[in-house]
Amino acid sequence: MDSSVIQRKKVAVIGGGLVGSLQACFLAKRNFQIDVYEAREDTRVATFTRGRSINLALSHRGRQALKAVGLEDQIVSQGIPMRARMIHSLSGKKSAIPYGTKSQYILSVSRENLNKDLLTAAEKYPNVKMHFNHRLLKCNPEEGMITVLGSDKVPKDVTCDLIVGCDGAYSTVRSHLMKKPRFDYSQQYIPHGYMELTIPPKNGDNKSFTCTLFMPFEEFEKLLTSNDVVDFFQKYFPDAIPLIGEKLLVQDFFLLPAQPMISVKCSSFHFKSHCVLLGDAAHAIVPFFGQGMNAGFEDCLVFDELMDKFSNDLSLCLPVFSRLRIPDDHAISDLSMYNYIEMRAHVNSSWFIFQKNMERFLHAIMPSTFIPLYTMVTFSRIRYHEAVQRWHWQKKVINKGLFFLGSLIAISSTYLLIHYMSPRSFLRLRRPWNWIAHFRNTTCFPAKAVDSLEQISNLISR
Repeated sequence: MDSSVIQRKKVAVIGGGLVGSLQACFLAKRNFQIDVYEAREDTRVATFTRGRSINLALSHRGRQALKAVGLEDQIVSQGIPMRARMIHSLSGKKSAIPYGTKSQYILSVSRENLNKDLLTAAEKYPNVKMHFNHRLLKCNPEEGMITVLGSDKVPKDVTCDLIVGCDGAYSTVRSHLMKKPRFDYSQQYIPHGYMELTIPPKNGDNKSFTCTLFMPFEEFEKLLTSNDVVDFFQKYFPDAIPLIGEKLLVQDFFLLPAQPMISVKCSSFHFKSHCVLLGDAAHAIVPFFGQGMNAGFEDCLVFDELMDKFSNDLSLCLPVFSRLRIPDDHAISDLSMYNYIEMRAHVNSSWFIFQKNMERFLHAIMPSTFIPLYTMVTFSRIRYHEAVQRWHWQKKVINKGLFFLGSLIAISSTYLLIHYMSPRSFLRLRRPWNWIAHFRNTTCFPAKAVDSLEQISNLISR
């Protein structure tokens, strides 16, 4: 496509969060004119409100997207490597479950700092303009028009060639697409909520630690006083109290109410060549696989790869984007729900730890044949739905292998028992039947019943 035509194309990115600001970077590289509309104020000058976001886990998919716009090294340098999940039992026992091999880790990154860096990176492009405190009122993709409300409270109509909905789980863009024929949508709230707590730095250093409490809402609602909170933590998380401190713990706990978690699925992700959904606007997921941000970033990367393939032709790119990403994003949504149940109910079981150890062993001896699900999702770009298919196949192979091994052990044990048992042992087995014969001679017993017992005794004797 001629570069002069590309320069005339105008794109309205709705949402200046993580995915919106990253997508602005990708599109700006292609010489589109980008306007980003964000309902909130600029986070770089605003007072940050704690407790409304979960610390993020950056993994391979997200890093590849950042690498494509030249930001990987900058973001990675600010992250804290996390190599294992630590399981704390009520008895005080700790069990570490590595995320991958010794060289593999995920990065804990601050949502606030990451968003600031992405906004700054987007603004460096001369063809990107940010509009903070601008809320989307209407979206009319057929006519290529949106209506936004700025801080002056005067609605403004804006025309554009492409509307990119990156406005989160409660997307306004998506709500307009839901009125279109054949647009499927579903949502599910889980019974758990989350609350952010802070472990303050020690020894005067500048390293605090953010942790998140996940718990059913009905349990949150039982903790009404400071004493309730301290008693609860003393019972279930006693090692956290000295690290946080009772005063800060109570302060954080009552700072904000527990926040809900929602899972959203929709189809399709686009409308003709005029509108597309990315990130949580297309597929909000619960946070228990650490893939929400990474899946959203991969949306941007896949979209960019398709723009390369189709030479920036939106009429070709958007339908293929939906066809590719819908099965993958629905798959990671399902996996996140699965991991929610696993982390809630199974991580303390011996069988769960045995399975994880077996997965690591099989991967170590057959690295290209057997790949744990977590490794496929977190440390590769294997498509999410293909990872699920491969995982199911591997589980069948393992279950059949365990059944075969168990059967082999049982048969071998039986053979050895029979082969090496002494004749005297078989004589002992006959004794009960001798007792029965003696009992018949001294007791009144129905003749037919005794004859049947004698037949059984004779069979065993043979």
